Amino acid sequence: MRGLGLSRELWTVQVGILLNTLGYGAVLPFEIIYLHNARGFSLSVAGLVVATITGTAVVAGPLSGPLVDRFGARITAVAAGLLLAAGYAALAFAQTPELAFAGAAVAGVGNGALNPSQSALIATLSLADRRHRATAVSRVATNAGFGLGGALGGVVAATGLQGFVGLFLLNAATYLIYICILAAVVRESPRPAPVAGGYRVVLRDGAFVHLAVANLAMIAVGWGVFSWLIPVFARNNLGISERLIGLLLLANAFTVVVAQVPIARLAEGHRRVLWMALAGSIFAVACVLVVVAQVSPAKAFGILVVSAILVGIGECFHTTALSPLVADLAPTAVRGRYMAAIGFSWWVGLTIAPAVGGGLVSAAPAALFIGSAVVAIAAGVALLALEHRLPVAIRLTPRPT
Repeated sequence: MRGLGLSRELWTVQVGILLNTLGYGAVLPFEIIYLHNARGFSLSVAGLVVATITGTAVVAGPLSGPLVDRFGARITAVAAGLLLAAGYAALAFAQTPELAFAGAAVAGVGNGALNPSQSALIATLSLADRRHRATAVSRVATNAGFGLGGALGGVVAATGLQGFVGLFLLNAATYLIYICILAAVVRESPRPAPVAGGYRVVLRDGAFVHLAVANLAMIAVGWGVFSWLIPVFARNNLGISERLIGLLLLANAFTVVVAQVPIARLAEGHRRVLWMALAGSIFAVACVLVVVAQVSPAKAFGILVVSAILVGIGECFHTTALSPLVADLAPTAVRGRYMAAIGFSWWVGLTIAPAVGGGLVSAAPAALFIGSAVVAIAAGVALLALEHRLPVAIRLTPRPT
């Protein structure tokens, strides 16, 4: 990690990201399992509760963009962390669907605001020709947190209801630690003068809209299917234990930790859209392997490990290009809105996966995962078609000077 040219303040933010994603990683793969197996909700209701988190984030994300542009990314991220802590603490004690939906809605508002504010903060604190490296480090921190959290979650979740409650409370506590770091350490530069037009500026940017739509499909497959549907499929269709599901998440996260920075360096001087299109192809192969795992039960866990590793590599390719490209497309005064808009596409994709796939994962899993592979390929083709709409100066990942 040395020699990346990042500021000490930016490294401090990355430590905060590591801590808050450790807690989130401990609960994310087990949200549906917790609600269904421990609280007794049906799979459809459990899927809808999780979809409420992402669905609320879809609404909250765009609303947070103007707050980032007006008050700054740090203050918005602190407010988002408080909402996330409250929402997941409520979910820890949600004995009825009504309480679960309420906690999910609060957490969803926080999730919707955290991603764009955090992305804008990283873009602001890093030099333009090093944003892809700063993004890579944040991905390493995120996945290290997810991996450690997923492994911890797999062990604790196996203890039953009390273990699940402890995991959700741990997640709430890590968000509180994160906002303390932001409040105590990070200082932002003064905000630039506002630009007239608000989101109209974003929507008039045809290249950005194209990117956001393709990203929605990529996220639904690369993140949504792997984070929520494969764990449920592995547990209920293949009989794989919670401990082993945690190891699947660890394999995915470890892959990103090891590969993200080297892939970011390798991308320097190369076409951004090609990197993202390759991610779609890798996601497609990973989805096909899940179907193979169902056909070969004796080798199912090993096949799913390979699939998890491939998803991690695909994530590295996609994120190396995505966030820095958005930051380069955005005028500085409306960067918060651009980050919120791309966050909107993330949350729509993440909402589609559990909402649509929650029922299919048990009724027609082969159709679900083959269909996901087709979507990933189509998204990659759409990203290749984006290149001619991008300004020539930002088509390649820059080489730092």
